[in-house]
Amino acid sequence: MEYNTQLSKLRLPEYGRNIQRMVDHAKGIEDREERTRAANTIIQVMGSLNPSLRENRDFRHKLWDHLQLIADFSLDVDSPYPTPSREQFQTKPSRIPYPQTKIKVQHYGKILERLMIFAIEMEEGEKKTEFVKQIANHMKLCYLTWNKDSVTDALILHSLRENSGGLLSLPDDTLLAEIKELPAKSTPVKKKKGKGFKSKS
Repeated sequence: MEYNTQLSKLRLPEYGRNIQRMVDHAKGIEDREERTRAANTIIQVMGSLNPSLRENRDFRHKLWDHLQLIADFSLDVDSPYPTPSREQFQTKPSRIPYPQTKIKVQHYGKILERLMIFAIEMEEGEKKTEFVKQIANHMKLCYLTWNKDSVTDALILHSLRENSGGLLSLPDDTLLAEIKELPAKSTPVKKKKGKGFKSKS
């Protein structure tokens, strides 16, 4: 009996041991045309084993790349695509820099800070007042999202002045939007248990 621990390591385990053996067999075929026919047959089998790749626009290209990877880049066939190099699979992608910006109040987020800067630069008037009020309403929503507690309008108006450095404010008697509760996550419907057979006494 063969155990997996005694066999060679699979280069792409998701395709299984049989595909690995088919590829190894194709590598041993001397005639190039016959070897290419065998490769095309293996590609068809690989496609049926990995149907999720069909959603990809270049799924056949990926299959041929996977074939060469399984063959350790030593399968000499007439491929419809350029044969990839080992370096293409070993090279790590460049690291994406993460923005290192500090947020004064985490539960309000960076976007709210930008809205405040925009509001500060606006001309005084009814339009600015309404915009600042909308910012306060958004702050109230953000507060409830993270704190899950009731919040007074007075607290939000104070937070508005504090976080804008005193440059934005609304009258103390300003009434903000009523946010009674946030949309609750949908709970899965429990299936009713079927009635079993009652034993006859």
